[in-house]
Amino acid sequence: MKATLSTGPAPSPTARVGSLRDPAHALQRVRLTSIRRALACTAFACASLTGGTAFAEANPDATPEAPEADLNIQAAQTGQWTGVWTRETLLGDIGGLRPWLGKYGISFALTETSELLGNLRGGLDTGAAYDGLTTATVQLDTQKAFGLPGGLFNVSGLNIHGRNLSSDKLGTLNTASGIETDATTRLWELWYQQSFLDKRVDVKIGQQSIDQEFITSQYSALFVNTMFGWPALPSYDMPSGGPAYPLSALGVRVRGQITPSLTALAGVFDGDPTGNNPDNLHGTNFNLHNGTMFIGELQYAINQPAEGEMVGMAKTGLPGTYKIGIWYNNGSFADQRFDNTGQLLGATGGTPLNHHGDYSIYAVADQMVWRPDPDEARSIGIFARVMGAPNDRNLVSLAANLGVVMKAPFKGRDDDSVGLALTYIKISPQAREFDIDSGFVPRGSETALEATYQYQVTPWWVLQADAQYTFNAGAGQNPNDPTKALRNTFVIGVRTNITF
Repeated sequence: MKATLSTGPAPSPTARVGSLRDPAHALQRVRLTSIRRALACTAFACASLTGGTAFAEANPDATPEAPEADLNIQAAQTGQWTGVWTRETLLGDIGGLRPWLGKYGISFALTETSELLGNLRGGLDTGAAYDGLTTATVQLDTQKAFGLPGGLFNVSGLNIHGRNLSSDKLGTLNTASGIETDATTRLWELWYQQSFLDKRVDVKIGQQSIDQEFITSQYSALFVNTMFGWPALPSYDMPSGGPAYPLSALGVRVRGQITPSLTALAGVFDGDPTGNNPDNLHGTNFNLHNGTMFIGELQYAINQPAEGEMVGMAKTGLPGTYKIGIWYNNGSFADQRFDNTGQLLGATGGTPLNHHGDYSIYAVADQMVWRPDPDEARSIGIFARVMGAPNDRNLVSLAANLGVVMKAPFKGRDDDSVGLALTYIKISPQAREFDIDSGFVPRGSETALEATYQYQVTPWWVLQADAQYTFNAGAGQNPNDPTKALRNTFVIGVRTNITF
């Protein structure tokens, strides 16, 4: 089960659960109140009990003078903890450690995402489950470290903990959370990136998770359901779900800026991220023996902000990004209905017919559609993403999601976001016919509707309330007993994200 940028280093897997907030306004709006003091203390205590770690952007350019630790000691003596509430990360500069490391090109980041989700009806069973994700990343800027311009080294790791609501209680194909997967501590990414030609071209080589750069949507990142991150079609059709969170694969990615508005990405990766070690719980299976995956994407951006300007604040028009791409895997893929003698699999139970290669074509659109004042955060954006794949060798032949997101829905809440979205999965006709041949409940399609509200408590702490209703759960079939149907599910929950 899988969870899930056109510029700069790849974000953390919690990019899809992160805030859409505008950091330029954050320090002005946070108010120290007794309610927030109590809430933040609770969050800090919870984070400590769960190993409270996570992914946050380090600040290597911060100046080392007047470390925050000294300011906070003074604040503690006077009973004023304002510095804790207004800074971008909970631990701040850690007594000057972050800016000191930054002088040598070293940045580190830590986040903890935790959530409690519960199924109120339908599915496999009712009940709740806690799950969490700790992400740690260290990066090295080679120019600051030893004078090599344009180089960036990245290593990141994951600690995944808790239970999996979707497999335990739901049985849905549109799984409820983008962070739920097998509990483990693992290496995630390990790569080196080098830019050329005044940063118009860059090459990344090493262990990579392609959901950080390919098939991404800015607006869909707000939502909790897995398929708004790494979509359903590659999740079910690529071997092992593809090199996407929590997996990665060895490969090379090239990115080039063709024009100021047009960017091209292309990558070559190992065809199966688990390869000859299906367990691969620790992410150290550096495999190159299971075929090859090729992926390419064109990105066209309009009305983008100038350098140094906040995303969404360009005054020449409403910003948008449009993408089209294709991936191809040269491995072997089993037919969904026929065996290698041409007979029906449902009747013979034999060896499936093998097909050479698999592919998918996809398109993604993010577009702001309303912004009454370009100097304010309030805006509405929409997104759509659709992809298709051959029927004969894939479980999912069509997948799509679309939604709307409003930024700053209430006065004074510029960092909050509210959204409503749909995600759709169509089972391939071949797989549906196999169900009929086998006497199973035939699978058709599954649709999930999600409503969510993200509340920025402090610059480093986000709370998110979420509700999801799944229609025709399991595409109509109970995964534990294919001869039975599955009732629609209704999930509610809360997620918290702390940046250390």
